[in-house]
Amino acid sequence: MIPYKTIIKIDRTSKQPVYIQLTNQFIDLIKERTLPPQAKLPGSRTLSDLIGLHRKTVVACYEELEMQGWVISVPKKGTFVHKDIPILQQQEWPEKLLGKKDDKTGFAFEQNPILCRNFPQHYADDYMYVNDGVPDERLTPIKDLSIIYRKIANKKSTFDYMNYGTTYGNPELRETLAGYLNETRGLNITKDNILITRGSQMGMFLTAQLLIKNQDYIIVGETNYSSVNTTFEFPGAKLLKVKVDKHGLDTHAIEKLCKKYAVKAVYTTSHHHHPTTVTLCAERRMHLLNLAKAHHFAILEDDYDYDFHYNHAPILPLASHDTCGNVIYVGSICKTVAPVFRVGYLIAPKPFVNECANLRRFIDRQGDAILELTFSSFIKDGSLDRHIKKVVKIYKERRDFFCKLLKEELSDYLSFEIPKGGMALWVTLNKNYSWETVTDIAKQQKLIISEWKRYDMTNANHNAIRVGFARYDETEAKEFVKRFKKTMQDY
Repeated sequence: MIPYKTIIKIDRTSKQPVYIQLTNQFIDLIKERTLPPQAKLPGSRTLSDLIGLHRKTVVACYEELEMQGWVISVPKKGTFVHKDIPILQQQEWPEKLLGKKDDKTGFAFEQNPILCRNFPQHYADDYMYVNDGVPDERLTPIKDLSIIYRKIANKKSTFDYMNYGTTYGNPELRETLAGYLNETRGLNITKDNILITRGSQMGMFLTAQLLIKNQDYIIVGETNYSSVNTTFEFPGAKLLKVKVDKHGLDTHAIEKLCKKYAVKAVYTTSHHHHPTTVTLCAERRMHLLNLAKAHHFAILEDDYDYDFHYNHAPILPLASHDTCGNVIYVGSICKTVAPVFRVGYLIAPKPFVNECANLRRFIDRQGDAILELTFSSFIKDGSLDRHIKKVVKIYKERRDFFCKLLKEELSDYLSFEIPKGGMALWVTLNKNYSWETVTDIAKQQKLIISEWKRYDMTNANHNAIRVGFARYDETEAKEFVKRFKKTMQDY
């Protein structure tokens, strides 16, 4: 006789219903063979008396067990453990490991070294970080967005967007973006040329999956956005790298490569090259477009921070000059407003957009329709333009202040050019110093320099990294430079 009175434990303070607690304990007894196949369970009245539960609770437990297939109920005979339940083959755990999660898997899968990255770990709040050039989330117009979101959510018509929708993204946002991008970036598109994504990275991933077959050639800068290199290499691309100088990608080097290889695509951050911040000059822009037409390759243009320009009007993207359907243009609202809002876009000829929408169905069925409607309204009522105007003024002031501090306090250790736009500097450390050593010493000053190696994937030894300034106000900038200076003095 199984001592149900002592082995059944019910937690009256738990949020889990009592009959479910009882069901789960019976399942454990069956799995561990305390209750073997075809064993008879106590009658509901008997068990309720033994463990002090209402008979209806026991009946509900037995019904749940039967529904899940653990037991069968035979009229006028009772309830029995199912005869065909196999023994669960379990690993014997050393006592010292009991309660710990196993680090091993019981199945085979591919671990791709291409995906391995040392992402920054979390430190206490009093640490500061050398970031890649990120916006200040404290400037997010959260109140304005909340008002719009609530207004949309309270409309009866909003229920139409609560079910599955199109993989292309909300039609209203696509229509709004087509007009907005035509006006601000000189494009000539309709909503049929737009796929809404969850940020520009999703657009680049979809592009890579559709463009690249194993061993296809893709041209990137010798210094380049490391995440996109990974995005291309994952489906098997072979990267061909060209130099980047003060005028941007060397398009004459691209032309030479096109004569030697069947190039599938060229990746560029034409407005502010990532990571060096230089702008692709007009001559090279036109040259690259002509090469794409002549050699039939795609240009993947990542316009990640088009809105942030300080010394002149923004330069129109390559996509605005494309008349042959060679440019795939990706961007997002994430950097402009706040990274948490995963709203981006991919713009391309309609057949390619259609195929991206087909593939997106199996990755991320659809976006957040209510959020997309919110941003449609945010753009249409002029709120986005007002926000951009506000933060550009703030970031320009922060750039100027940050650069002034660096020159005054750290010119003996590093050099940089003042960027015309964006949210980061391209900082070159004097050859007497190495970022590897600086990184170790900086931790003692509670200053974290993470992933510095990703800025020199080709081992060119340029000794430079990106240092973001937009995230820091004047007080924080002073503290940042103070810690950096102390690091260099302790070198």
